[in-house]
Amino acid sequence: MRIFVLFIFTLFFDLLLVQEHVFTIMEWNCENLFDCRHDSLKNDYEWLPESEKQWKPWRYWHKLNTIGQTILACGEQQSITSHDMLNVWHLPDIVVLTEVENDSVLNDLTHRSLLRKARFEYILTDSPDERGIDVALLYSPFTFSLIESRSIRINPLKNMRPTRDILYAKGIMRGDDTLHVFALHAPSRAGGERRTRNHRKIILSTLLNVIDSVRQSSPNANIVIAGDFNDYSTSKNLRMLTENHFVEISRYASGCNGAYGTYKYKGEWGSLDHIFTTQRLAERLYECTVFDAQYLIETDETYGGVKPRRTYLGSFYRGGTSDHLPLVARFSY
Repeated sequence: MRIFVLFIFTLFFDLLLVQEHVFTIMEWNCENLFDCRHDSLKNDYEWLPESEKQWKPWRYWHKLNTIGQTILACGEQQSITSHDMLNVWHLPDIVVLTEVENDSVLNDLTHRSLLRKARFEYILTDSPDERGIDVALLYSPFTFSLIESRSIRINPLKNMRPTRDILYAKGIMRGDDTLHVFALHAPSRAGGERRTRNHRKIILSTLLNVIDSVRQSSPNANIVIAGDFNDYSTSKNLRMLTENHFVEISRYASGCNGAYGTYKYKGEWGSLDHIFTTQRLAERLYECTVFDAQYLIETDETYGGVKPRRTYLGSFYRGGTSDHLPLVARFSY
């Protein structure tokens, strides 16, 4: 009897000695995650079943399920007792997704795809982007308790097309710390990098103005900025963030299957996707990687090595998921 009581006490004590928690943030440009229905207010004709691409429902669901599979795979196994007696699979706590069309797509992803049992909740911008693509944030309500969220509208420059809103979310994460998350998808380089540089600069200027107001009320706020910036780490635009005391924790992220960035252009790996944090959060980072699972990449026949396996090459269906690879950052608590 004493031995049994001692065993129960030891087991209970072990459960109290929980190892350091891990808080995981994932970022991914899904490359044209459109449904198969026309939005009368948007230019989404390219992504309809009768279009040249023939964007059929089965292709849509294949892409959606692969995205769900990837989000699940970006979690990790964690021990919840001090002696590794019990292991659980911990899903990402926050997922920033760019190039998603609408609420319908997010509902299908979180309630009807392979991700349906994960019980993610989501928020989404409703931007004036002409094609109708938006920025979304998925979060686990068990590890991130949402307090407030809103879209931040960008006032476009002259000759600049309407672009995606910045998505802002504030919530309580593990350890009872408040976390501020900004998710963005900056204007592309179409028309030339130099010609469009100020289009991306106005995004960061708007972002920093909002961040200044957050810091005024909370000088030591935990802040994460994640998304597709359409700029590389060495760009003048991104130096605006480092000059404002943000750390690019994803700068040297790479994968384990040959990816040396999230994006490959003419044989050169780089990252248009980034995750920035305040110094306090950066000190808790224990890894930031590119998730380059075999099913997300393919052989690069032209330049050698591997490259992301995209959904389409022109109008030719490739069966892949995206021309970008996900970033995964893990923080210790």
